[in-house]
Amino acid sequence: MTSQLTSPLPEIGETRPGAEWWRTAVIYQIYPRSFADASGDGIGDLPGVTAHLDDLRSLGVDAVWLSPFYRSPQHDAGYDVADYCDVDPLFGTLADFDDMLAAAHARGIRVIVDLVPNHSSDQHPWFQRALAAAPGSPERALYMFRDGTGENGDLPPNNWESVFGGPAWTRTTNPDGTPGQWYLHLFDTTQPDFDWSNPAVQEEFRRILRFWLDRGVDGFRVDVAHGLVKTDGLPDHLPAVDADSMGGGEENVPYWGQEGVHEIYRDWHRVLAEYDGDRALCAEAWLPTVDRTAEWVRPDEMHQAFNFPYLMTEWETPAIREVIAESVRAFPAVGAPATWVLSNHDVVRHASRLALTAENPQGHGIGPDSPGQPIPEVGLRRARAATTVMLALPGSAYLYQGEELGLPEVIALPPESRQDPTWFRTDGERYGRDGCRVPIPWSADAPGYGFSPTGAAWLPQPAEWAQLARDVQEDDPESTLWLYRTLLATRRAENLGAGELEWLDGYGEDVLAFRVSTGAAGSVTVLANAGSTPVPLPAGTVLVASAPFDGTDLPVDVAVWIAAD
Repeated sequence: MTSQLTSPLPEIGETRPGAEWWRTAVIYQIYPRSFADASGDGIGDLPGVTAHLDDLRSLGVDAVWLSPFYRSPQHDAGYDVADYCDVDPLFGTLADFDDMLAAAHARGIRVIVDLVPNHSSDQHPWFQRALAAAPGSPERALYMFRDGTGENGDLPPNNWESVFGGPAWTRTTNPDGTPGQWYLHLFDTTQPDFDWSNPAVQEEFRRILRFWLDRGVDGFRVDVAHGLVKTDGLPDHLPAVDADSMGGGEENVPYWGQEGVHEIYRDWHRVLAEYDGDRALCAEAWLPTVDRTAEWVRPDEMHQAFNFPYLMTEWETPAIREVIAESVRAFPAVGAPATWVLSNHDVVRHASRLALTAENPQGHGIGPDSPGQPIPEVGLRRARAATTVMLALPGSAYLYQGEELGLPEVIALPPESRQDPTWFRTDGERYGRDGCRVPIPWSADAPGYGFSPTGAAWLPQPAEWAQLARDVQEDDPESTLWLYRTLLATRRAENLGAGELEWLDGYGEDVLAFRVSTGAAGSVTVLANAGSTPVPLPAGTVLVASAPFDGTDLPVDVAVWIAAD
């Protein structure tokens, strides 16, 4: 295997219709506060991103997506935005952003930024003015203010629960000290929901889109893309017990997946079309089926939607085959690519998740007392195999920072170090998402494993990070980093992202088997053994294997790409 790119990354610019870059791109998620800290304060920043763009270039990704870096009180790690058109000093300045964007484009790497339209920070000037204004005022009409129910309005307007636990309503206090109206926050109490029926909200986000498009960004990942519109009348609803926190397992939730949200993205699609080149919108939409997810990427709406049904599928061949089959049917049927993903900043890293032996709903996280603790060796082996499968699939794919190093979830975080609002709003009942957000290791022998020049880190890094540091893996052909580089280089050389998938039979129900045909480039056969015994390989040349083996029988929890001789 080789870690060198076999063909150059594409130039930034226009692409002919039907071959837009986002249809086949591999996009790397940067969680800025945990990626690289140039200032030494223990929190990653934009200059840290710029300093490591060559590392991402050598990895072979086509684009990066940056989680929020806007001005924010940081009650929810930047997803509580106080100013959508400026950089928080924690992360640098607008000039630092412009430098990073130019440096990325110079390396053929496109840049997607996060946008948070469901809610703002309670410190946003709009919300502060709303609190000071009277009920029924234009200022309050920008958010979801309502009168309470019960005697004297002492009860919230309905029974909705916050994604982070606890009630989804908080009562205000009038200037004279008396209890006032309630406001909706599907997330933390510091994250009030906008009222998207208000034209002023719609126009403000057009302005925000154009602000970043004018600076040259290539697209937006849209946070809580399924949550902006609420059912008229705000009817009562309680989620199912142990439901995924973002609604991925439920139909007919009055604040998720409402029909009216699609017109918002048709409007945004028109804004992006004002600009040259291929600008993309990617939806974070947790929906119960692939078909429902595909509704977000119809031709005049968004361009990508994370395939969360795929992410949440366990390491079982029939289930994996079913979700892939549904995806390659449903997304192309509306003219969109499937957008594959296995890890992000909101879920247990797949190097741990795929070895869990107990239910673990999205958003709950895992900690020292969680049932079904993963066996690290099993989790990493399955994660490498699962990634080998994912990167062969037609369409686009997202990687989460650190997965190329095989990082597991950090389970044993000290309680006093946890910062996720979920941990606090559930009184420690749910561990939340801190375990997948620990700053990543670059150098085994450096302070903070190279994350920060001072060794500071906003979440403590475990001792085992040293053996997983990037410099340790750099020249090791059996390392996870080397595997990712090889997969990405081979994917590009074989044009797998633009291929056609054909299922192969005859390998038994425990083996995932398919062929990806790429026209003149030929085809690649993909096998993954999720069973309990090795299976014979077909004839051909092994291009990539997720783990070393003798080349004869495919071991358990291993995947391969094979080219016909």
